[in-house]
Amino acid sequence: MPHMQIRYKIEQASDTFTKGERKLAAAILSDYPYAGLSSIQDLAKRSEVSAPSISRFMTKIGLSGYQEFHRALIAELKDGDRSPVEMHVGDRHIEGDYLSDFLAKASAQMAIAGDAITEEQFNRVCALLANPKHSIYVIGGRISDTIAAHLSFHLRQARRGVYHLPSDPETWPEYLLRMKGGDIFFVVDFRRYQKALASLAGLARNERGARVVVMTDKWISPVARHASDVLPVPIESGTLWDTYSSALAITEAIVTRIAEDNWAHTKDRIESWDKLRVTKKDSIE
Repeated sequence: MPHMQIRYKIEQASDTFTKGERKLAAAILSDYPYAGLSSIQDLAKRSEVSAPSISRFMTKIGLSGYQEFHRALIAELKDGDRSPVEMHVGDRHIEGDYLSDFLAKASAQMAIAGDAITEEQFNRVCALLANPKHSIYVIGGRISDTIAAHLSFHLRQARRGVYHLPSDPETWPEYLLRMKGGDIFFVVDFRRYQKALASLAGLARNERGARVVVMTDKWISPVARHASDVLPVPIESGTLWDTYSSALAITEAIVTRIAEDNWAHTKDRIESWDKLRVTKKDSIE
């Protein structure tokens, strides 16, 4: 996007907010970006501040007024639904060889991933996923399910009670019925979001008492409306495809941290796992 996202404008100016402005910021960010798509009167009522106060707030975060705020949020939503056809740029300028240029861009995305997710948030999510008292349920979108599968495979070798949901919605009720209060529902959903995942996350939280964690991008998946923790990772590669390099690196950091912090248990589980594996050679014999 050519302009800084509204949520980042709010976060950068947060130290200057009055008590009323902090309430307004909380109302906007608690249901971002949808809270800001209503009328100024509705937002004023929800945040318990006056319409003129909202106008002053917009000026403070660098906007001309509520209309610009509204237009910027709509632009963010549209950007979050862009297809590869819309993202393709012909005659892309190549900095040297194509492979080295592409890898440099992917490396740059991973370098800024640490700014998008704080160490405190990373530690909190790791602690949630490592807690053996609660089961973990994982699912991703059409392409991002590869990240979900990577997470679930490694977690299963470090602990029990990890379930990777199939893509078929007809099977989801079985997993929802297994969920207990406090269990973790980890969703990976990047732009061109799947509405079904947001609905599923809502059921997991509201009907089963699960705690929802979502790994998404800077445009924020609708799943975030139901999540207690949102992990926004950079995915823009400057090509027709988004890159999941940062998402994979963060996923590997999570599973490695959990395995190393609980190494004695992880070691025993991997050794037991390997003893029970049936190889292709075994099945032929």
